[in-house]
Amino acid sequence: MDSRGVLLIISGPSGSGKGTVAEILTREDDYFLSVSATTRAPRDYEIPGEHYYFMTKEEFLSKVRDGEFLEWAEFCGNCYGTPKKEIMERLDKGQNIILEIEVQGALQVKNEYPEAVLVFMIPPSAQELKKRLAGRGTETEEVILERLERALIELDVANMYDYLVINHVSDQTAEDLKGIVMAEKQKVSRNKEIIQEFKGEVF
Repeated sequence: MDSRGVLLIISGPSGSGKGTVAEILTREDDYFLSVSATTRAPRDYEIPGEHYYFMTKEEFLSKVRDGEFLEWAEFCGNCYGTPKKEIMERLDKGQNIILEIEVQGALQVKNEYPEAVLVFMIPPSAQELKKRLAGRGTETEEVILERLERALIELDVANMYDYLVINHVSDQTAEDLKGIVMAEKQKVSRNKEIIQEFKGEVF
């Protein structure tokens, strides 16, 4: 079976449980959450290299020009991107990398690295999504409605993903994603060398 790791991209509406499921997966020895780079200032609790790679805008744009990001975007004057080198090194070592990013960034990565596996995660229903958002107690009704509207827009892009996962219970969803990764590793397209080796051993 292919020894390379799988680049697993998880997208979905705010409130779908992406972060919780990703955290569960990273408890496994062979799953790692990608660390993004950003030009925004670190918050008090954030540790450089663990939460983000913090850099100046000049440094960031220089890396963009040198093709060092799998994807990048600018939001509210700050740049965010996914460094390429570390991810490729980890994949070569057989480690599975999780990217929790928006749909636009996910499609950028798929274009840059076609072997990436795109998973779109949603809660069991729109009512459940609204309930989860309201349960946070940190967002106004207006913001909740905005997030629901954005979820509908994102769903229009879900047909460009490889898998749709409904997150009923986070632990079970994590197991489902591990099953997807295992199936991807067994794809014929990832194991052509094994087929050739087998054929060569026949005679």
